[in-house]
Amino acid sequence: QVQLVESGGGLVQAGDSLRLSCTISGRALSTSATGWFRLAPGKEREFVAASSGSGNTISYADSVKGRFTISRDLAKNTVYLQMNSLKPEDTAVYYCAARSLPFHSSDGARYTYWGQGTQVTVSA
Repeated sequence: QVQLVESGGGLVQAGDSLRLSCTISGRALSTSATGWFRLAPGKEREFVAASSGSGNTISYADSVKGRFTISRDLAKNTVYLQMNSLKPEDTAVYYCAARSLPFHSSDGARYTYWGQGTQVTVSA
């Protein structure tokens, strides 16, 4: 059984940083593309960042490019999302997701496994 457990959310001020973690059990990171998505009140789910299983292909939403970084620790089977220069519009529940394939995708519908989400709130 594949499980994704996120942590690291919280309440911060604009300009601060946070690092989200997502530990995956039941499936090796190297065989799974992984991604971060977010859901803000009244909005649709939004792609944030994704990595292929090899780590060779990485992409970001334009809204976070240059501020957020996705990374992985294969030994810990954990994916991270480093978020710098946070803005109030980054406020959302952030979800980690994994595919059953190693191929990168920014389409949430292509992801099979999802975490429970972690709340990030950025005050002005």
